[in-house]
Amino acid sequence: MDSMAMEGTPWLDQPVMLHSSRADTCKLSPSQCAYRGVSWRYWYEADHVYALATVYFFIAIIGVFFIGFWSQRLAPTSLRAKAWWQKLLASARFLAYRRYDVVSFRWRTPSLGVGLLLMIGAVFFLAMTLGPQPYYWPNTRTLSYGSSPPIATRTGWMALACMPFMIILPTKANMVASMTGVSHERLIVFHNWVGWVMFALALVHTFPFIVFHIWKGDMVSVWNTSVVYWTGVVALIAQAYLQVFSLRFIRDRFYEFFKATHYLAAIVFVIFFFIHCDFRLSSWDYFIATGILYTLSFLYPQVRTYFEFGLSHRASLTMVSDSALKITIPIDSAWRPGQHMFLRFVHMGVHAFTAHPFTICSLPITRGSNNHSKLTFYVHPRGGLTVRLAKAAALRPGFTVPVLLDGPYGGIQGRPLYTYDHVLIVACGTGAGLSLPFVMESLLHSARKARPENKKLVTKIQVVIATRDTKLVRWYEKALLEYLEENGLEMAAENLDISVYQTARPESKSNSMSKDPERSDEGSKGSLQVAKQLPINVFSGRPDITTIVKEATLQPGLSIGIAACGPGDILKTVQDEAAAAQLRLISSKSAAREVYLHSEVFSW
Repeated sequence: MDSMAMEGTPWLDQPVMLHSSRADTCKLSPSQCAYRGVSWRYWYEADHVYALATVYFFIAIIGVFFIGFWSQRLAPTSLRAKAWWQKLLASARFLAYRRYDVVSFRWRTPSLGVGLLLMIGAVFFLAMTLGPQPYYWPNTRTLSYGSSPPIATRTGWMALACMPFMIILPTKANMVASMTGVSHERLIVFHNWVGWVMFALALVHTFPFIVFHIWKGDMVSVWNTSVVYWTGVVALIAQAYLQVFSLRFIRDRFYEFFKATHYLAAIVFVIFFFIHCDFRLSSWDYFIATGILYTLSFLYPQVRTYFEFGLSHRASLTMVSDSALKITIPIDSAWRPGQHMFLRFVHMGVHAFTAHPFTICSLPITRGSNNHSKLTFYVHPRGGLTVRLAKAAALRPGFTVPVLLDGPYGGIQGRPLYTYDHVLIVACGTGAGLSLPFVMESLLHSARKARPENKKLVTKIQVVIATRDTKLVRWYEKALLEYLEENGLEMAAENLDISVYQTARPESKSNSMSKDPERSDEGSKGSLQVAKQLPINVFSGRPDITTIVKEATLQPGLSIGIAACGPGDILKTVQDEAAAAQLRLISSKSAAREVYLHSEVFSW
């Protein structure tokens, strides 16, 4: 019944069709045919039973997040003010923020929410794999129910149904991100996990065939004569390579090699998997769906690059300190704080073939201003492209290079941070630049609220930066001053508090509010009145992130919006305190009435 491909042409059975036939002629006894024809083990309907069930499972998960995202976004103010709604929202945020450290394995778990999803997925796939019986047909030397063990059949179809979701999830422009509000860089986590699920299912699909044919005594003969087996092995090897090299400690160590070979291995996997399936039942439908979705996701950013941004942009490169490269691109476009762009630097050798993500560290100029918007990025040169750009900027300050733009992506999908009563921004290391657009946006809206005719409460803006860059204060202050001037703001908001902790210096006896003696007003272009009112305080040593976040979230009756960017340890500290704040809200303790956290990581 299912050995139709065993003696086909070297590649595909002839004639090639979209779907193989479902016609079945059972030559067993009526009771044996009835046993074989039960839906959970019937080969000719296995794609409908197992592959479609897997598709429905993924769609159900996406549907839950779709409903949650749009319910939160479209909820009226009257609903948001209700206690039960706030507790429901706090419960969801607790699941999203809380993580744990497994010290013995030096491993930080995913968030409880991600862990819960993984548990649900594990239950589904284990139940679908191990629940139906039998695992092998009760064949004898004279009686054959089929040559495809039932457990191999169902895991093969489930693995195939995972493929469209695995390939689509990491693409920059995909429908899952649009529907759920989860940006592509966060969906990569699920891309990796779905890949592992598919790989595990593929292994369970493979070994029962080996067991069956060894029992039958024709393993060598089948291997030598059937293209199905060796194409499946090639696909499995390619997938094993993709999964093993995606392990964090391997990927980080050999990132450039992994990135260069990732797409090549993926192409090998898809091609040989396609041949392996050999149009059985509806198997090629999943390749068609994958091809259409991936093509749309791939073409959208390309079309956007050429038609929205064009090919004439040039990036100006300047080293603002020994460890910070400033990239500036004049542009007439719009973006939000926390978003990132993919930049493809032309004329930069092999790097011209890949686009690199950079977090935007500026905001568009407001309407009514005579100035033009500029995309600004502050980058810490680490290796590869960024080091090459830094060397060019050091040799020729202001050096320009053609660049292609793709984006913006990511950012805050819900309420902007400036709508919260207290905005806390924690930025460490190379993440310091991320805080700039949040500060700029909050300053702009605070200035509007502070007008005499506006009686609204002015948002408090608290910024905490930890850095080894001793010149950060200069370029950070200059960026804020330029933005204030370009938007016609004559003074900084009185509710702004910026604390810079310089970790490269010896820690002072007390983290007092002493100003940095090296700080100057260079670059303020005469805006001394503004410069004097920028409350940037410089400390030596490291900030107590736990205390800072906890004190902010303990303010009774206020809504707190937090943005954090930095190393994993810093992010975990902020996430843990944000999660603790959700528990206080759920238990109705005296504290902030709402706490929202937006976090950014250095790498994906």
